[in-house]
Amino acid sequence: MIDFSKKSEIKKMLEEKAETLKAIAHPIRLCILALLIKEEQSNVTEMQCCVDVPQPTVSQHLTKLRAAGIVEAERSGTEIIYRIKSDEAKKIVEFLLENKQHCN
Repeated sequence: MIDFSKKSEIKKMLEEKAETLKAIAHPIRLCILALLIKEEQSNVTEMQCCVDVPQPTVSQHLTKLRAAGIVEAERSGTEIIYRIKSDEAKKIVEFLLENKQHCN
């Protein structure tokens, strides 16, 4: 539970959590993360087919996810391979997807 006696530490922690939520709070970014959870890693071309948006759009969303520390990238020859870096973000997306399945 949160120890509210340490206000500055709590404020910083809550700001970090809110930034993580803001970074994943978009349907395309959620789809990208869901794909990365399923496949463990992927390149932009594969993601583009999954989310059905142009490659530059996928790249822009990946840039936001990278800036937030949620995904990481590694060059492999001419392509860049992405994977989830943040276990916390992964757990959030898995939780959201799990609950979606229960609604059907």
